[in-house]
Amino acid sequence: MIKNIIFDFGDVFINLDKQATYVALAKLGVNEVSESMMQVYYDYEMGLMTTEEFVGYFHNEFKIDKEALIDAWNAILLDFPLHRLKFLKELADSKKYRLFLLSNTNDLHISWIQENWGDALYNEFKSCYEQFYLSHEINLRKPNDNIYEFVLNENQLVAEQTFFIDDTKENTDTAKKLGIKVWNIDPANEDVVGLLSREEFSL
Repeated sequence: MIKNIIFDFGDVFINLDKQATYVALAKLGVNEVSESMMQVYYDYEMGLMTTEEFVGYFHNEFKIDKEALIDAWNAILLDFPLHRLKFLKELADSKKYRLFLLSNTNDLHISWIQENWGDALYNEFKSCYEQFYLSHEINLRKPNDNIYEFVLNENQLVAEQTFFIDDTKENTDTAKKLGIKVWNIDPANEDVVGLLSREEFSL
C-alpha cells in the first residue's frame, strides 16, 4: 500500500526544454560539453560551489558575458501548467499520502522560478509538501543512492510504501533498486495528474 509519494520537479510539474541551454551556449561559443564542465555542473547542483563561482567558471573559461550565461542557463525552464498545481493541492488536501519533492535543482534555476512565478504561486506549490528537498541545499543529487536513503531515513519512510515519479530513467532505476516503487514518466506523452489511476494506487 502506497503511503508516501516523492515527486521530481522538472518535466513533472514545470515543463523543460532540455536542449535549450545547449543551443543557447553554442550561440555563445560553447560547442561541446567537456568532463570538467560536467563536474562543475554537478558540483554546482550539489551546492558545492556558489553561483558566483559557477558563472565565473564560464566567464573565465569561455569569455562569456555573465548575464548572457545566466540567460542561457535558464533557457531550459518553461511553463508550469496550473492544472498540475490543482491536482497537487487536491492530493495534499486529501491527506491520504505524505508528499515530498526531491529535485536536482541549482540556485540559478530555483531563483528564476521564484522570480518568474512570484512568491504567492511558489509558496502555494511548496506548501503542498511535507519536505521540499533541492539538491543544492542538501548537498546530494540523483541518481546517487545516498539521496534516496537520506529521504527515507530522515522521514522514517518504508521504501515499499513509497512511490517516486521522475522523468529520468537513471533516477528511477536507482530508487527501484532500493525497493521504492517508481514511475519513469514520459513528459511527451504522460502527465503527473494521471498518477492515481496507476495500478499501484488501486491496491
